[in-house]
Amino acid sequence: YRMDASEIRKCRQGGLLDKVALFNKKSDEHRNSQLSNFFSEWQGAGERKKHVRGDANYGRPIEGSKTDLRGKKAASHINAEVKYMCELIYENGYQSSDGTAWIPFRDIFQIYTTISSKCVGILLIARKHKLLDFEGETLFQGRDDRTIIQLVKPLSQILAELKSKEEKS
Repeated sequence: YRMDASEIRKCRQGGLLDKVALFNKKSDEHRNSQLSNFFSEWQGAGERKKHVRGDANYGRPIEGSKTDLRGKKAASHINAEVKYMCELIYENGYQSSDGTAWIPFRDIFQIYTTISSKCVGILLIARKHKLLDFEGETLFQGRDDRTIIQLVKPLSQILAELKSKEEKS
């Protein structure tokens, strides 16, 4: 039910008008969200606009939705893990004059697994983002203990890139 301003008797403070306007606004927002919800039982619900490949929003959650917020929170958490991994490599590895560093997989695995069991996953993510590099598809404890994990950029540049990604999301 939607109330019109003509139905409301005039109040001196206008408080009732403000409350009715707020109620109507929330009501409209709820109706619109239910109409775009495929699983809603409202009349006319489930009619979604078709996304076209190449669209900037193709394959992405609706901006501001819980799914979008969860994704941003997860990305922030992963960025923090990658940042920490790069800092560990720099602090515990062998530093080069160009600001990069390297460390054997065995050493970083022993250091990082006391903190987290996601060592190889974080290394793979950091390599995907071109922050570090190593030989092979993945790393296995024992077999790849002597594989060198190399930061491909100076730590200061890596931290700046991760900070800018954090600010964008």
